[in-house]
Amino acid sequence: MHPDGESGRRGFNPLKFLVISGRSSSTLSMMANMLWPVVPVAIALHFARPDMHLAIFITSYIAMVPAANLLGFAGQELSRKMPQKAFAVVLETSFGSIVEIILFMVLLKSSQNGSNVQVIQAAILGSILANMLLCLGTCFLAGGMKNEIQEFHEAVSESANGLILVASMALVLPAVFYSYLSNNPDYMANVDIKYNTMKISRGVAIISLIGFLVYLYYQTISHDSLLHEIYEADDHKDNDRHDELAKPKLTLTEVVVALLISLACVALVAIFLVEQIPYIVERGHVSDAFVGLILIPLVEKIAEHLLAVDEAYDNQINMALAHVMGASIQTALLNAPLVVLVGWGIGVNMDYNFAMFDAVALVLAVIVVGSFLRDGKSNYLEGILCIMVYIIIAICAFFFPNPAGHGAGAEGGGH
Repeated sequence: MHPDGESGRRGFNPLKFLVISGRSSSTLSMMANMLWPVVPVAIALHFARPDMHLAIFITSYIAMVPAANLLGFAGQELSRKMPQKAFAVVLETSFGSIVEIILFMVLLKSSQNGSNVQVIQAAILGSILANMLLCLGTCFLAGGMKNEIQEFHEAVSESANGLILVASMALVLPAVFYSYLSNNPDYMANVDIKYNTMKISRGVAIISLIGFLVYLYYQTISHDSLLHEIYEADDHKDNDRHDELAKPKLTLTEVVVALLISLACVALVAIFLVEQIPYIVERGHVSDAFVGLILIPLVEKIAEHLLAVDEAYDNQINMALAHVMGASIQTALLNAPLVVLVGWGIGVNMDYNFAMFDAVALVLAVIVVGSFLRDGKSNYLEGILCIMVYIIIAICAFFFPNPAGHGAGAEGGGH
């Protein structure tokens, strides 16, 4: 066990568990924990007043924040106990992705006649955009407030940038294939474009999963020693390292309990949240694009965002970049393919036929972030620019209409 994660205790102490979990890893995380009273309110509203759709959606949305935050904190506590830092970072990022996987699977399972497919598609790209633009931009801004320039190691930035570029191409090409052929009368009569797009998406999903395994091998086996040194050096750059080491830590048993509690809460709240999406889209006049591209990714990624911003503020920019870009890579190479393949298994026609607006937004975001990572340095100006791009996309998504006769829960509402 790594010394940084040693608690000096064994077993389960309820009082210390509550105190340590309540303080969490940073001030922002501790503030998120103040929202825990909303969790029982959301559960009570769901069962007692199922007719109060807007109130259930709002309370469930807010309740997801402390639940996801606890999951992220438990993952962080577990990763601190790992002797190998490179493996610890991947493990930590994976726990953050569990919230996203649960949300996607609940959306997929509750989809009737493909009704939630557009929301899932937008949420996949929205998750990557939230990480690469909003979270990374906030990291650059937070780090730039205390340090004029922050430098990150090329082994972290180049591999992350290359992987996300390839992953984005894999996500977008099926949409380009469908868009071009469906608008070209010379091809429409000769081939079932929609069916072929589905087959391409499934093939791309399988290749993406193989790519994810290669990424794991690179991170945890072939280049683990190099990355371990980089992350260890980052730990020693931490401005409040001594305070962090002095903080009481959860035992392994308490970490497992925290994971079980947070996973149960996240799964419950995710179900409550997804059940209200049809009402929000149809009655609240909010588009699928805005729900999927902005609302869902913001709440599902809250734990990762808080952790990464805190790391950047403490001058651990390599760790922050690894968490942000690692989360984007996991969404593109693991979570998205899982949704496509599970949809294939349960008879939901889930594919990579994204709306062209979403696809173009992703491509432009990758170009913007790639240009900022190229020089191996960051500052607050680049952070503000990333956030500006995200806000522009959010405004466009808010005004992006649903197709005629389509609602997220509308009967027969395919894509």
